[in-house]
Amino acid sequence: MPKLKTKSGVKKRFKITATGKVKHGVAGKRHRLISHNAKYIRQNRGTSVLADADVKAVKKWAPYGLG
Repeated sequence: MPKLKTKSGVKKRFKITATGKVKHGVAGKRHRLISHNAKYIRQNRGTSVLADADVKAVKKWAPYGLG
């Protein structure tokens, strides 16, 4: 069987922790932040852990892990 490729979008958006959880940044924080209020920008700082329902799909798109 040939090697499987990792989805390039997953490489850029997610990190897998040592315990196997998936970390992600918040969507909507790249540009056009003038339209968001300060509370939204402040509360969505940093990363959070992905929900268990979505972890299965992300790990399928990254068959050999993410680095």
